[in-house]
Amino acid sequence: MMDYLSSKLDKSPIATAPPTIPPVAPRFPSPNLEQDQIPSSSIKYPTMLSPTNGVKTGSSSSHLSTPPGPPVFTSPVRPAAVPFRTSPATPQPVALSSGSSLPTSSPPYFSNGSVELQQQLPSAIEEPVPDGKSPCILFSANKVLKYKKQANVPSLGFGVLVSPGREASPGPQVIQRDPHRCHYCGAYSNLYSNILIGSGQWQCVICGNLNGSEGEYIALSKEELRNFPELSSPLVDFIQTGNKTPSFVPVTDSRTSAPVVLVIDECLDEPHLQHLQSSLHAFVDSLPPTTRIGIILHGRTVSVYDFSEESVASAEVIPGGTSPNQETLKALMYGTGIYLSPMHASKEVAHLIFSSLRPYKLNVPEASRDRCLGAAVEVALAIIQGLSADFSRGVVKRPGINSRIIVCASGPNTYGPGSVPHSYTHPNYPHKEKSALKWMEHLGHEAHKQNTVVDILCAGTCPVRVPVLQPLAKASGGAFVLHDDFGEAFGINLQRASARATGSHGLLEIRCSDDILITQVVGPGEEAHIDNHETFKNDISLCIQMLSVEETQCFSVSMENKHDIKSDFVFFQFVIQYSNVYQDDITRVITIRLPTVDSVPEYLQSIEDEVAVVLIAKRTLLGAKSYSDAIDMHTTIDERVKDIALKFSSQVPKSKLHRFPKEISLLPELLFHLRRGPLLGNIVGHEDERYVLRNLFLNASFDLSLRMVAPRCLMHREGGTFEELPAYDLVMQSDTAVVLDHGTDVFIWMGAELAADEARSAAALAACRTLAEELTELRFPAPRILAFKEGSSQARYFVSRLIPAHKDPPYEQEARFPQLRALTTEQRAKLKSSFIHYDDPSFCEWIQSLKIVPPEPI
Repeated sequence: MMDYLSSKLDKSPIATAPPTIPPVAPRFPSPNLEQDQIPSSSIKYPTMLSPTNGVKTGSSSSHLSTPPGPPVFTSPVRPAAVPFRTSPATPQPVALSSGSSLPTSSPPYFSNGSVELQQQLPSAIEEPVPDGKSPCILFSANKVLKYKKQANVPSLGFGVLVSPGREASPGPQVIQRDPHRCHYCGAYSNLYSNILIGSGQWQCVICGNLNGSEGEYIALSKEELRNFPELSSPLVDFIQTGNKTPSFVPVTDSRTSAPVVLVIDECLDEPHLQHLQSSLHAFVDSLPPTTRIGIILHGRTVSVYDFSEESVASAEVIPGGTSPNQETLKALMYGTGIYLSPMHASKEVAHLIFSSLRPYKLNVPEASRDRCLGAAVEVALAIIQGLSADFSRGVVKRPGINSRIIVCASGPNTYGPGSVPHSYTHPNYPHKEKSALKWMEHLGHEAHKQNTVVDILCAGTCPVRVPVLQPLAKASGGAFVLHDDFGEAFGINLQRASARATGSHGLLEIRCSDDILITQVVGPGEEAHIDNHETFKNDISLCIQMLSVEETQCFSVSMENKHDIKSDFVFFQFVIQYSNVYQDDITRVITIRLPTVDSVPEYLQSIEDEVAVVLIAKRTLLGAKSYSDAIDMHTTIDERVKDIALKFSSQVPKSKLHRFPKEISLLPELLFHLRRGPLLGNIVGHEDERYVLRNLFLNASFDLSLRMVAPRCLMHREGGTFEELPAYDLVMQSDTAVVLDHGTDVFIWMGAELAADEARSAAALAACRTLAEELTELRFPAPRILAFKEGSSQARYFVSRLIPAHKDPPYEQEARFPQLRALTTEQRAKLKSSFIHYDDPSFCEWIQSLKIVPPEPI
């Protein structure tokens, strides 16, 4: 994974600039549960739900604890999609004007953005024009407050979630030509640009500059301009298909022929080795026949397996105590062995190699075993680089297609380059660790230069020294995942890691109207310093280098008003440049226009609660580096909720209390889930797990981030249907089964009464497992799926994530959990008697303790 980026243009009292902390993936296994699928029509929802992307429209929204809307069920498991769709789509026609009253010789006048110039030049687009919604861009509000003092309340904030790798649906407009860009600020022409159709000149919406189009936009009527995709759609892709990469060799499908090299830890005990072998056998069976595979083992030495031997597992052995020298690599590369081979020619040999693996024989503790992981990755890079490298001159040519190294580790790197001592008590451990960190980061950067992503999948009970290994994955653009063992969950993530579509050489540019200031960016990238002044006179865009471009990633961008806004609209342009898996150079341009308002209630009504809570949560998690920090964040959330109520609502009549604003009634319960859940609560006991969860969350997509904040609860009904309900403990009704999706975990809870009926419980469990698979079939890392009965010891994982609403008075329970009204008096009494008292407050008790009246339920 990657670094966190902070644009230190300004600092909020609540959201400080993030530190450089390596994000890693979570330590959760996921059994591969094979069950019949549930058709999408079999899920029943009693309340109005959010759209599929989890964002509400207007006043229609899901219940407080039920974001996002129902999934679109598809058959598992399908290959991951290409990051960006590049097929042409039908243009969306918009109305364009046919004239202008501004002489083409008139110089532009700049003041407060482009207000004055836009007043002089009639818009080339007639109203109504869509404000440009895109699944890749999710704003916390669909309108912007005009007044700086009101807009810049830090407790609520304003911002946007940018998902550069998310596939757009329907597909974007595709343009196979160079875009028109503003000569002054570098922005791109778009559907909001004012066009002088007589001369073809267009006005930039970001700076107001008037630019030429080399006559391309000259038209006789507005209808002719509709043929330009960038003038008719808020999202367009500019594509250059010619590959200019040195040593590029065309292939039918570069995605399926890209090399995958497995770097496997050979220091495993018997039980772990058996699980690993099963996962590896399943992995090679899942690979496409054109995929080229390499297999390397590492312990005290590096063993590079030779696929030219068809009946025996044969390997070249290289010392692991130092980095391999050029003579060693030349002998390996120019020898008779075959170390990368397509699956159709090497599958049987691969199975033979995996079957030949043997458990660790010496009587040495796991943490003290010698593992030369760093040297093994160096050899893997050399194999991928192959004959394209000129070893005599030390020149490395970039391979034409993306490659992937997948490290299967069971312990720390304790031997050779990038290693740390076996014990933390070593007198020179701090210095050794610091040197290892730098070395691993350097190796990751070298891999990135070669278009090679390094994923590290760890498993077992031995600590792997995550802070030391993680920079290797981060700097290369790869993922770091922890598992409890090498079983089914590990196998699933092994397959999903290799199938992930990853774009490379990514660059994200963000331009805003002059009224808006970007204060902070959090996500999988680092600030890129690009000097465009020779091309563009005043390019003040924020540029972010993305080490990889994937659907699972997201950038959180916080913004403020620089001053009071006078114009009726503000504009935002997001430009994503990258090379896709087919080596096409893509420039995706997304332009969004948001109206400005001076009415606070109107602004609050436009807030997308779920997007806002993810932005708030990512800012909050930046400060939760340790468990004690996480506890401190509880107070931060409390103060945030109180400040929002104080600033955006009025007092209750005949009371000194404030009622939380009804327009954003979803927000406090979502924040309550964040406060008590695994990210900030005490559900996760081990500091390492808390660490990896936090870092995964800070880079995660909107959908996964939302699920990690607030779980989604679905109750099984007769006939295989499911009803979505609030994530309250009132859902634990003994005659039902419940599925709880909390992002990195999916729980299946079986009531005791239902479990006693063998036939009914088997059918319910099968339906719940199928639903769990459907909800998570493309999620990476794959979550663990746990099923248990009411009253079992494992049920505590489920109960601890539900809001203890049983402590509320009956009228409050019915208002927030209407399903209770369907229960008989006897059933309600039985449900009430099943709860065990403990000190955790309910949502209503918590918000009332803040001297705030809770919002009315929707």
